[in-house]
Amino acid sequence: MKVLVLGNGGREHALAWKFSQSTRIGGLFVAPGNAGTAEIATNLPDVNPLKSREVIAACREHKIDMVFVGPEEPLSLGIVDDLTAAGIPVIGPHREAARLEGSKSFAKAFMVRNGVPTAEYREFTDLDDFRKYLKKNKTRIVLKKSGLAAGKGVLESRDTEEMLGFAERTLKNDVLVAEEFLEGYETSIFAVCDGVNHLLLPPCMDFKKAGEGETGPNTGGMGSICPVPWLDARVQERILREIVEPTFAGLTKENLVYRGILYFGLMITEAGPRVLEFNVRFGDPETQALLPLITSDFADLWDAVLAGTLDTLRLTISDKASLAVVLAAKGYPEKYRKRVPVLFARGHDDRNMLVFHASTVLDEKGKVLTNGGRCFTVVGIGKDIYEAADKAYSGVPNVTFNGSWYRKDIGRNFMT
Repeated sequence: MKVLVLGNGGREHALAWKFSQSTRIGGLFVAPGNAGTAEIATNLPDVNPLKSREVIAACREHKIDMVFVGPEEPLSLGIVDDLTAAGIPVIGPHREAARLEGSKSFAKAFMVRNGVPTAEYREFTDLDDFRKYLKKNKTRIVLKKSGLAAGKGVLESRDTEEMLGFAERTLKNDVLVAEEFLEGYETSIFAVCDGVNHLLLPPCMDFKKAGEGETGPNTGGMGSICPVPWLDARVQERILREIVEPTFAGLTKENLVYRGILYFGLMITEAGPRVLEFNVRFGDPETQALLPLITSDFADLWDAVLAGTLDTLRLTISDKASLAVVLAAKGYPEKYRKRVPVLFARGHDDRNMLVFHASTVLDEKGKVLTNGGRCFTVVGIGKDIYEAADKAYSGVPNVTFNGSWYRKDIGRNFMT
């Protein structure tokens, strides 16, 4: 089997790494890829995942049997529709289903129609209307851009001027969504779906804030854990009954089913689980923590998805825990430098400590340089979250570049 992974982040490095472990892989390609994927696959740096013609041409040239779309933007642009029309098997939602992530307005309306518990909300297209709403509203709210924002289109603030500034910037080219502020703890649930059947993967938690103690601005994610210790069988059963099943029933009713991943971003409140958002692909950095715990052959899983036979697949999961720590560039999530040289410690070999590249490139001499805000994810695997944290944080010094920083408290709220 020849597989092409689309994307160039830490999620895509983790996906390529997991596919590379399959006994069925006869060719592995990543477009455009990064310095990490170049070590385990063939990068196609000239193929733009946003341009269907280039992807289709690459598939035909390399005789690709399966395309796995990593990031959200090509999905929203309809890459799956175009590949399907060209007869190329692909993992991911069609354009209409991708609106579940690409438009928070669409997703919220879907939840309301189908009885999926979520926060109360209002939509705005006019700044004056929002200003009047702020004057009358007495409850705490969260503001969100309706469209794609790479995990950073959210504002949690009590400052009226800050909220008005966010609204004004958003309304220049998007719809503003004002949601009821929910209290509790967040978790990420990933469902694999084949168009008829679905199965749930172990729950993860993403640490989105830049500052320790979940403070500061939102980022794309500064770390993650898998599984989530607080999420016991009783809560998971309630999530399945109240969230997952009504969602998939709604997808079927509205002809939105697809072959791929559906991500449920949840807040576990005192009143029960509530959906914060849907994503239609794997999350980052949750993928880096999750995939090392899947012990089944990864190609078999996605073969079953394409064949519509998930109900006959026996997926095996490790009973270990994993913890992921993101190394970011100085200044992230605001302005940051690129093309900073990276140094790696030599002689370190530990299968329970993994390093996934995110934004990296190779210079003309083959040296690794940074190329974005979140640059690496260091993952530790252990018998429990304590051991996983020790492994991850002991591995962080093995990757160094000028100005790098990371949160030192990933998973600490579970270590009491």
